[in-house]
Amino acid sequence: MASSFAPPKLADFILTEKLGSGTYATVYKAYRKGDNREAVAVKVVSKKSLNKAAVENLLTEIEILKTVRHPHIVQLKDFQWDNDNIYLILEWCSGGDLSRFIRSRRILPERVARRFLQQIACALQFLHERNISHLDLKPQNILLSGNGLKLADFGFAQYMSPWDEQSVLRGSPLYMAPEMVCRKQYDARVDLWSVGVILYEALFGRAPFASRSFAELEEKIRSNKPIELPAGARVSRNCRDLLLRLLVRDPDTRITFDEFFTHPFVDLEHMPSAESLGKAVSLVLRAVEKDQAGERSMALSLYCSALEHFVPAIHYETDRQRKEALRKKVSEYVSRAEELKALVHSDNRHSFEEAKSARDILTEMSRDQPRLLSALELAAAAVTREECGMEDYETLDLYQQSLGELLLALAAEPQGRRRELLHSEIKSLMTRAEYLKEQIKMREAQTDVSLDRDLASESVRSSCCVQ
Repeated sequence: MASSFAPPKLADFILTEKLGSGTYATVYKAYRKGDNREAVAVKVVSKKSLNKAAVENLLTEIEILKTVRHPHIVQLKDFQWDNDNIYLILEWCSGGDLSRFIRSRRILPERVARRFLQQIACALQFLHERNISHLDLKPQNILLSGNGLKLADFGFAQYMSPWDEQSVLRGSPLYMAPEMVCRKQYDARVDLWSVGVILYEALFGRAPFASRSFAELEEKIRSNKPIELPAGARVSRNCRDLLLRLLVRDPDTRITFDEFFTHPFVDLEHMPSAESLGKAVSLVLRAVEKDQAGERSMALSLYCSALEHFVPAIHYETDRQRKEALRKKVSEYVSRAEELKALVHSDNRHSFEEAKSARDILTEMSRDQPRLLSALELAAAAVTREECGMEDYETLDLYQQSLGELLLALAAEPQGRRRELLHSEIKSLMTRAEYLKEQIKMREAQTDVSLDRDLASESVRSSCCVQ
């Protein structure tokens, strides 16, 4: 009797422990026979369990996985069959799935969730360019391997142009877009909803439609109530914006794929990759050149931009010695950037003080223009916050709001003394706003380096490394 539970025999592989099973398939860990003993995952599909729809899904899964090669998509190495089963030989991912990873930590820090999101987005962009929709995105179908994530289980995936619609229910209700259930018509945009649910669960430990029963779940899915973040949620402005735009019930007003890929929270430009170090080195060489030429402000800006690529380069590097050497080098650049920051701040403050009388004149000349006066007061509030040490996004928002109004006023202002003063004030405020933006970027980069050290330590104790 026990033999009926033994793994099936496969000519070139030794199947060992069972990793999981579903309606049509069971997945085993296996080793390739021979000298290298390569570890793989073998998905065993019983032919007896397959109906017509399941056969079509399996053929599509094989077709898709045989044609795609991407660092964040599980690779199909081969497939075989015998009288009883079809075998998909897949890349082995040692870290388990994202669902288990989230449960083991309850919630993920925003920076870790963001790094994972970048990898998911990178894979989705690759699929989207080829008109492939996954249609079953959920943490259980995202595997951890080494430094990253890999999308897996393409059993429901389809070739879908942006205008193609489907009506067959696919996926798991907890991660299923509302239009799948409510309209019974859907398109590729359902993947964006699922990404939103995954990000929500990573940050808050539960899905937005988490329920005690299927009836309660269905009621939440069919409701018209907008998705809200948990009370007291502490996430960044960009993270909040992306979450609420992904989790829009109406696909016509949901964020688009192009908007998602270019969203500042996703920021694919700065995701860890093989190109990160080259970009960082190119920018830092220019920073050193400007620094030596005495162009402090430009040098500071370039150092900060370089740091935005150096930090992903540290995350991407797997060799411990090279990683530590990179950290030391980055610390040197951070120290120099801090020195430049103090010098540039002094220069900016001196220039701002020198222009004080002109600013006072501009304010007096604007008494008959309430909107212009209000914008100048907004700018003054931003300066006050910055001078008090509040170098944050709220201060940057004040600068950007005031500059938006002042630029509109400048466009409508006729030639004359007030226009000259307004033009000068806008230039001064832009300099301060750019300086503040660089400080925020540098602070975030330093935090990222610290986080990398924490995660590197944690990875020693964990089967999954996320540094």
